Amino acid sequence: MTGAKRARAGNRLERNDRLIRLALLVVAFSAVSVLLVITVFIVGQGTPIMFRYGLKSFLAGSDWYPSEKLFGLWPMIVGSLAVTAGALVIGVPFGLSCAIVLTEFASKKVRRLIKPVIELLAGIPSVVYGFMGVVILVPFIRRAFGGPGLSVLAASIILGVMILPTVISISVDALQAVPPSYREGSIALGATRWQTVRMVLFPAARSGIIASVILGMGRAIGETMATIMIAGNAAEVPHSLLAPVRTLTSNVALEMSYATGEHREALFATGVVLFVIIMALNTIANATSARRRKTQ
Repeated sequence: MTGAKRARAGNRLERNDRLIRLALLVVAFSAVSVLLVITVFIVGQGTPIMFRYGLKSFLAGSDWYPSEKLFGLWPMIVGSLAVTAGALVIGVPFGLSCAIVLTEFASKKVRRLIKPVIELLAGIPSVVYGFMGVVILVPFIRRAFGGPGLSVLAASIILGVMILPTVISISVDALQAVPPSYREGSIALGATRWQTVRMVLFPAARSGIIASVILGMGRAIGETMATIMIAGNAAEVPHSLLAPVRTLTSNVALEMSYATGEHREALFATGVVLFVIIMALNTIANATSARRRKTQ
């Protein structure tokens, strides 16, 4: 091959490389663009009515009667936070315990058997979880503790189970990513297996574990179908774990099909509030994780 041909081949490869980089850049920005378009659309549809009626009455109002122009979202905000907190209280300790057992105390054969089964739980449709909750969990709560059964407790338990695959899978990956020298050094210094897990592996895998909790929290607060089926859907502030509750997502899903005019705008505003809550919780969790990494 002559020098001129080698130069043309080199130019062609360089041009193809630039085109591939440009195509990948467009694909990457398309995802961001879709998120931006969704955000702009929801905010544009939902914020005018919030300022028209006042942020205080919209966010702190306890009455949701769209036919009477009352759009208080406080019961749904409390309901969403209550079932999400309950799901984290149930799902995070159980998920982290399962991740520790799988990574540190179970044999490879058991791990290869159980981990795929846990990951399959993420593929079960949420309506199936809701159906199991209605058939088994709600009657049990009604008989054992009283109340209607459709409650904060029922929704928290079902959502706690639903976030398990996320918490377990990401926590297992984070713990397995810790260099073996950390574990071997701790054992060599005389620490027990549990002391090694608590004082060495957990701090080293903290960022991944916090990420698993954040994603689990996002799954819990964004879940709709299961909460519609088992939470009771009462637009009132719950005063106990056995009280029925309505979440922000359920509020939108239940009423969007027949809403018109300001009622429809109020449901878009519900989406804005949900979006802000998720962003705030993610920001707090990420800031906490970053601050702890700096102090290590």
